[in-house]
Amino acid sequence: MLASILIVFLVSLAIGIPIAIALILTVVVACLMNPMLPIDGLFIFKNLVLGLNVYAILAVPLFVLAGVIMSRGGISRRLVNFFAYFIGKFTGGLPSTTVATCLFYGAISGSGPATTAAVGMMSVPYLTDKGYDRDFSVALVAVAGGLGVIIPPSVPFIMYGTSTNTVSVGGMFKAGVMPGLLIGVFLMAYCYFRCRRTGEDKAVLVAAYNEMHQGGFAKSFLGILKESGPALLMPVIILGGIYGGVMTPTEAAAVSVLYALFLSMVVYKTITIKDIPGILKESLESGVPMNLVVAAATVFTRCLTLLQIPQMVTVFLSGFLQTKFIFLLGMNLLLLFVGMIMDTTSAILILTPLLLPVAQGLGINPYHFGVIMVVNLAIGFVTPPVGVNLYVASGISGMSVMDIAKKALPFIAVFFLALIIITYIPAISTLLVG
Repeated sequence: MLASILIVFLVSLAIGIPIAIALILTVVVACLMNPMLPIDGLFIFKNLVLGLNVYAILAVPLFVLAGVIMSRGGISRRLVNFFAYFIGKFTGGLPSTTVATCLFYGAISGSGPATTAAVGMMSVPYLTDKGYDRDFSVALVAVAGGLGVIIPPSVPFIMYGTSTNTVSVGGMFKAGVMPGLLIGVFLMAYCYFRCRRTGEDKAVLVAAYNEMHQGGFAKSFLGILKESGPALLMPVIILGGIYGGVMTPTEAAAVSVLYALFLSMVVYKTITIKDIPGILKESLESGVPMNLVVAAATVFTRCLTLLQIPQMVTVFLSGFLQTKFIFLLGMNLLLLFVGMIMDTTSAILILTPLLLPVAQGLGINPYHFGVIMVVNLAIGFVTPPVGVNLYVASGISGMSVMDIAKKALPFIAVFFLALIIITYIPAISTLLVG
């Protein structure tokens, strides 16, 4: 039965059926193959509704909306300016500014593609204008954008938290802080060594630093702080409210929307009432397909449960993945492959019920397991054919997806090195969780 379900699902994807429809189609085929299953049209409809009737899921479209507002409101540009002011004069400083901005923007939007789009539209032209190789700049933004789903608040962490009964979304947010910072440091280190080896930025560093401090958009520290300070407060308010117990992640998402509107309409005056319909339309175009996948994955998961497939997978994997080390290695390879062919939300909702019981049986902390899943799938953002960040970066730069993917290989290698460290040193993920 498991093999048949897998074949139907993979064939559906291969012929181009949208993943939400493919999941429902797979459930229908499973019912036809097993008439004893208590599944009918009412069951499917009821679970489609129940899949979205989860309080924590409401945070997802709200964070998407906040990300669109911030992108339209020019908040990403102000973050780039702030970090460039401090580290722009060092070797690899301006590319590292892009990484730092992705880290910070990810702490607001919770989305990899949103981070890539918002930061990339500002960083790629700026880096190219300063003399950096355009291919390098585009690949950097595409990979660093993946930090948006690791640094909290993170949409995939919300999905993981709601698909289990063992972890809290707030706990997952805490678990992602140190892994996200570690990956960011690794990417910055690569920028430093590459620019030091090529000498690419020696000619532009002095001019760029002078622009930051004397002319252009930042004449002094007080000037840059006045310009970027309100934007910098946003993740402090969101994460501080969550960790301080003042707000739930869903309430924090609502606050992020209100604060983003306040900044863009009142403080920076970059958005007017006339822009609101377009912002809502863009948010719906991103959020509705994601919600359809969540609903369909709920039905699919309930079907797997009735067929006792999670128990079968647990027994099967336990037969030859008998040690924690081997299981983690096998899981990384599986998730890296899955990230190439499936979007992050779908992968988490489908694989978590199958793999988490095995991981817990081997003594793996569920928060650590969730971080490993999301970091693996973040790499999937820049691996064809599904790599969403590649398509976003392609739209920004005009480069082909495959060209960006090739140029991103060194960054992916650095990302993977950080993944191995995160995988086999659990404390990086669990230290803040307690």
